[in-house]
Amino acid sequence: MSREEIAESMIPVIGKLHRERDVTVLVHSRSLVNKSVVSILKTHRFARQIAGEELSVTETLPFLEALTTLDLGPSQIDIGMLAATYRADSGGLSVREFTARAVAGATGADKIERRAPRDVVLYGFGRIGRLVARLLIEKAGSGNGLRLRAVVVRRGGDQDLVKRASLLRRDSIHGQFRGTITVDEANGTITANGNVIKVIYANDPSEIDYTAYGIKDAILIDNTGKWRDRQGLSEHLRPGIDKVVLTAPAKGDVPNIVHGVNHDTIKPDERVLSCASCTTNAIVPPLKAMADEYGVLRGHVETVHSFTNDQNLLDNFHKADRRGRSAPLNMVITETGAASAVAKALPELKAPITGSSIRVPVPDVSIAILSLRLGRETTREEVLDHLREVSLTSPLKRQIDFTTAPDAVSSDFIGSRHASIIDAGATKVDGDNAILYLWYDNEYGYSCQVVRVVQYVSGVEYPTYPAPVV
Repeated sequence: MSREEIAESMIPVIGKLHRERDVTVLVHSRSLVNKSVVSILKTHRFARQIAGEELSVTETLPFLEALTTLDLGPSQIDIGMLAATYRADSGGLSVREFTARAVAGATGADKIERRAPRDVVLYGFGRIGRLVARLLIEKAGSGNGLRLRAVVVRRGGDQDLVKRASLLRRDSIHGQFRGTITVDEANGTITANGNVIKVIYANDPSEIDYTAYGIKDAILIDNTGKWRDRQGLSEHLRPGIDKVVLTAPAKGDVPNIVHGVNHDTIKPDERVLSCASCTTNAIVPPLKAMADEYGVLRGHVETVHSFTNDQNLLDNFHKADRRGRSAPLNMVITETGAASAVAKALPELKAPITGSSIRVPVPDVSIAILSLRLGRETTREEVLDHLREVSLTSPLKRQIDFTTAPDAVSSDFIGSRHASIIDAGATKVDGDNAILYLWYDNEYGYSCQVVRVVQYVSGVEYPTYPAPVV
């Protein structure tokens, strides 16, 4: 069979594993669920770019077929890693025997049992809210995990529901919603791919009793940024809500969480937490990777950030001095709290980190330039080899991506699910000084990090096999 025919034959198998067993099939950290033939082939081609060796669907298909013979529990299984590891050393085992050993934790007595879905409520339905909604709807395909039950917004006038559904259906940056969306104005619901989402109109959290909508033990994701401290965010802890997750940097004693770095420090009884900022999520994982290997004595991050809705389209009054100037017509110097947030997410790093930011006239994808003084001298080749390996096999592989494309530009990373993408070609190393160029989709990549945190606190973040290298 041709590669296209093989990829096509993989689609129903991947879908069945996802629906019936809650297994997400990956190739080097990239999900193959709901992907087209072209997307599956492109994902395999990525492995060649990063790992430096060919990975074909002819190699991964036998491992996919082997998974169908196993009694699997909810998990994420990387058939790209299975194929690469088997190629390096099969130990004389057949593909099925090798696969069974590599994913042993997902089978038998150790496997996780399927759980009932956990209710999720979105408070606010702006840029991040709608992307998080798309991700939650996508992940509901297995019928387990997270279930988006409601969205809370202020009523916006005539045809409010229709307009909000339209914004979910079409996005100028991220494209069309993959699936069907219908509106039931009489019942105040939006149905997306079979998921019925109640739209609740309220001006304040105190107005809502979520149990009246059949919602219980839910996680509420606050996308408004209106409340940043524990007292304000605790206003969301109404009947039916168990935990609150903020999609902005928090103040005071609210934990700022970067998934992959400090999510395992969340206390089981913690009811209020923050996912920090998109820039914090972009710089902290590679900063940890560098600190663990080389030590970091000090650093500075300069972010070149796409403009956002808190800026003006044309010059007009704004409470901030420069953000009142036209966003699509200017580069705008502004502040960033990402550097100071590092201390919350990575307290073991004692090095001082400073930061500054410039907003530029692109609608999405930003770049952080991370300049580090290391604890020892190294070479550019050594740093790139280390970061490439981190992106492929470490516990940070869902946070850190790696590109060697010589002509990469910002629009190439729209839709990236990683928190940070290291640009190999732009990396500079001179003795104990290193400069990393880190691309990040400040909308979509950050939304993926938010969902990962919600999955973790919900108890539905499933293990990945083969296990990452620690």
